[in-house]
Amino acid sequence: MRRIVGPILLSTALLLSGCATNKRQDALSLTMIQYANAVRFDGFEAAEQFVDPKVRAAHPLTDLARARFDQVQVSGYDDGNGPIPVSDNEVRQNVQISLTNIHTQSVRTIVDHQVWRYDPDKSHWWLESGLPDIAPQN
Repeated sequence: MRRIVGPILLSTALLLSGCATNKRQDALSLTMIQYANAVRFDGFEAAEQFVDPKVRAAHPLTDLARARFDQVQVSGYDDGNGPIPVSDNEVRQNVQISLTNIHTQSVRTIVDHQVWRYDPDKSHWWLESGLPDIAPQN
């Protein structure tokens, strides 16, 4: 009987750690889809809710940034191969976002370098890099 208890405890521990990894991965997949949909269809104000509250407090959106977001409509969101793990609690992803100016109908594409961090206490992924910089580059 004692010989069985050790392997059972070890198996249980391994399964539970696997469940935590699956839970974190499932949360990441869901967050990535929700964020992409928010950017693509709901606008950057909705996407701002995915930014870490500490980052939002430290770097609030300026009126100029809000005005820039209001001038464009997202016409494409391509996350390429998806997020690349940096550690258990951090992933990075480069996304090409196509923006259409609502006044001129001109289209341009930016690259958003995203950094996502997992908060194990809240079981939630937060965008650490903030919203993309959509200021026109000369």
